[in-house]
Amino acid sequence: MEQKNAMNKPAARPAAAATPKGDSRGSGSSAFAIIAIIAAFIVSVLIYVFVFGDGSHFQGGDNANNPIAGDYFGVVYKGGPVVPVLLTMFLLVIIFSIERALTLSRAKGSKSIESFVRTIRQKLNVNDITGAIAACDQQKGSVANVVRAGLVKYQEMSRDRYLEKDQKVLAIQKEIEESTALELPMLEKNLVIISTLASIATLVGLIGTVLGMIKAFSALAQGGAPDAVGLANGISEALINTALGITGSALAIVAYNFFTSKIDELTYSIDEAGFSIIQTFSAQHGATDHTAPVNTTTV
Repeated sequence: MEQKNAMNKPAARPAAAATPKGDSRGSGSSAFAIIAIIAAFIVSVLIYVFVFGDGSHFQGGDNANNPIAGDYFGVVYKGGPVVPVLLTMFLLVIIFSIERALTLSRAKGSKSIESFVRTIRQKLNVNDITGAIAACDQQKGSVANVVRAGLVKYQEMSRDRYLEKDQKVLAIQKEIEESTALELPMLEKNLVIISTLASIATLVGLIGTVLGMIKAFSALAQGGAPDAVGLANGISEALINTALGITGSALAIVAYNFFTSKIDELTYSIDEAGFSIIQTFSAQHGATDHTAPVNTTTV
């Protein structure tokens, strides 16, 4: 009697769990945000007290008096205690804009994204996966990291003889999605701070405006002749806070939209390269080879 034991086709291997490699980077970025906020506030207070509040900007050398005509430092100082808060927001927009610009520049890599994606496509068309991985190593950055992960999985699936073609394509697609999920949070980090500043800068400016108008009406409500100096200071405080709040909010909106568009370009490049990898694999790898050695035992 002859008994044949055929090797069973192994089940699809589950994708490895995503390594939380962004945790250390995320904690470092959070620490940077906290330090930046505290430093910006301290610098703003120092600028408000020692620069804008310097006696040289005011009549008689006393910042309790009206500012010298045409001296805008003294005018800003008369905006009141809300001014340092608005200055803090203005500095934070600048700080986080510079930080995002540097981060996105590193994420883009050493060459232009369009040239990199074109190179990957050319390598894939001639089935030069090793050359494509080498191009990723030269490019560096978040886009190259995601594409490289997909190419490594491409090589692994091309050597696999047991999984179905659809399972291989799904494994490559899942690897690209997981790598993208690890890289995107670092691209979008601190953007929420910029968007928050865009929303609340105007509101804080309105708070300063209301406080200034309260002072102005208090000067008008005094018995006898109205306090002209108090009225002028109240109106000045209201207008200065409005101007600073609108300026900070406008700058934050522009920065947020700019960086969002840059992130969209990077994600589009990732999607384009990932689509090319999957399409190339589907085209160059046909039916699955289920041929397996057979153990024959004669009894």
